[in-house]
Amino acid sequence: MSKKIKPIQNFIFISERGILLVIAVATIIATLIELVRIISVQSVNLSDLFLLFIYAEVLGMVGVFYRDNRIPVTLPIIIAMTALTRMIIQESKDLDAINILFEASGILLLSIAAYIMSMKEKNSLSKLKTREKENQ
Repeated sequence: MSKKIKPIQNFIFISERGILLVIAVATIIATLIELVRIISVQSVNLSDLFLLFIYAEVLGMVGVFYRDNRIPVTLPIIIAMTALTRMIIQESKDLDAINILFEASGILLLSIAAYIMSMKEKNSLSKLKTREKENQ
């Protein structure tokens, strides 16, 4: 039974790595396209900077996965917060105040979730360190 599981686990592992590589390459290409656009229009808006920041965060998330073989849940939350902020900046002139308030509330909820998850992660890491000290 375990001999059948091993090839499946290897396939999933390789697929996961391949997908993350595609995400990294696509993010780099999107960043280059955005930089070319910024240079061609010779203008940089705040929403452009937020978009570049999102690309940097995505690359950072992929890098953390390759380094640690896991993605801290706070990274996608931070990316979502940045994306919502960018959306507010882009569309604030065309949106009703209530919609901006809803989007800002979404950012607040995501920031609370990120804080809770970071506290959980710190607690988990301290438990792990305590176990390692006990085993030595």
